[in-house]
Amino acid sequence: MLAIIGGSGVYDIDGLQNTRWVKAESSFGEPSDEVLIGELPIGELKSQPVAFLPRHGRGHRLPPSGINFRANIDALKRLGVTDIVSVSAVGSLREHLTPGMFVIVDQFIDRTCAREKSFFGNGLVAHVSMAHPVCGRLGQHLHAAAQQAGIPAARGGTYLVMEGPQFSSLAESELYRSWQCDVIGMTNMPEAKLAREAEICYATVAMVTDYDCWHPNHDDVTVDAIVKVLLANADKARALVKNVAPRVQSDACAAACGCRSALQHAIITAPEARDTAMIEKLSAVAGRMLKK
Repeated sequence: MLAIIGGSGVYDIDGLQNTRWVKAESSFGEPSDEVLIGELPIGELKSQPVAFLPRHGRGHRLPPSGINFRANIDALKRLGVTDIVSVSAVGSLREHLTPGMFVIVDQFIDRTCAREKSFFGNGLVAHVSMAHPVCGRLGQHLHAAAQQAGIPAARGGTYLVMEGPQFSSLAESELYRSWQCDVIGMTNMPEAKLAREAEICYATVAMVTDYDCWHPNHDDVTVDAIVKVLLANADKARALVKNVAPRVQSDACAAACGCRSALQHAIITAPEARDTAMIEKLSAVAGRMLKK
């Protein structure tokens, strides 16, 4: 099952059938919202199940640091989700990444500091690799789907994830540019880390809404300006999802993707020392490994 995490406008897709809102359960608390489950036809007799989770809740009730990222990913795993496409608004740190463009990110720098970043902890410790933090296979599908839809999209880029909720100072923006970052936002960490721990393939579509505050010829970023570009991007985001769904469905290489076995050599706590309560809590995320 393909899941989309993003804004409320993304799931209003032409042709989405048999939709229903499902209260998603998680052992890590309450997810951002219920999950919209539907089906996208991909042929005369076939359809692709798709799940949509509003990251900030419907009506944008939750600030970035108020999102229960662990509950979101755990709940999607329990629903049978195997692939996640994250759609998020970002500021551009590069002249050529203009407002309205999409960036299919391949790297992150995590500058958040007030969020729970792992499902694991005392009593059950694991260390997953984040050298390549997104699924290259999904990224390729997204790039092909963007080209098919005529959406201007850059393949590859580094996403600086800041804590927020305030926007950057000019000094911070220039610092991140000196680090060779391409876009800046507040939501994709620890989301990507948790998806990796849950062995779910994960990719990010970063929708550029502004030039942060570094560009001398553009106004400082404002909510009004961001919303205006977001509304313009909504149609493109829906087209992208509609085009990528059949590519994910028909991918013969999906089962062998390395994301699916991220925990294979990650759990370091000896079986006899593992906390039974943690084992139960992680039954969805790490059940494949903990049942051994």
